[in-house]
Amino acid sequence: MPDQINDIGKADNIAATVRKVAKKGLPPVHLWNPPFCGDLDMRIARDGTWFYLGTPIGRKSLVKLFSTILRKDDDDYFLVTPVEKVGIKVDDAPFVALDFDAQGTGKSQEVTFTTNVDEHTTAGKDKPIRVMRDPGTGEVSPYVLVRTNLEALIDRKSFFRLVEICVNEEYNGESWFGLWSKGIFFPFIPSREMDV
Repeated sequence: MPDQINDIGKADNIAATVRKVAKKGLPPVHLWNPPFCGDLDMRIARDGTWFYLGTPIGRKSLVKLFSTILRKDDDDYFLVTPVEKVGIKVDDAPFVALDFDAQGTGKSQEVTFTTNVDEHTTAGKDKPIRVMRDPGTGEVSPYVLVRTNLEALIDRKSFFRLVEICVNEEYNGESWFGLWSKGIFFPFIPSREMDV
């Protein structure tokens, strides 16, 4: 029980600190190097649901607030304020891209994603799309970079919509089925596999 009380106090302190800083936009978490204060019983599920002490966080405003101080160092995720850094668990990617808007066509096309925390990111050189395939099942998991080291898993319905605007293009000496955004081609699958 004392650990839970400690965790509750930690989460409240973090939220209060973030509210002060967040009024000016995204906090500069990349500049903060506070001491590590242990792990917090907080987890982000693959579908983007945030859990605290095993219970889903129902207030979207609180999830959005915590998401602004999220940082990934190596393979670990942290909530970071100027005075403390606490570890949290992330099942897959910390965000989920729930929708997108495509403007233009061909190489001039721009694809902008909207995440589960209402953040927008336009795919391009600095915000790449990557597609991972499970070697056993062949199942595809597409991601887009939202912020430094923080990606969004592109949800299934959005990925199927993306496929509708994909084209075959020469990439590294081979034909690939993929997507253009901001002048960058993002390969999804070799074209030869589309004929199978």
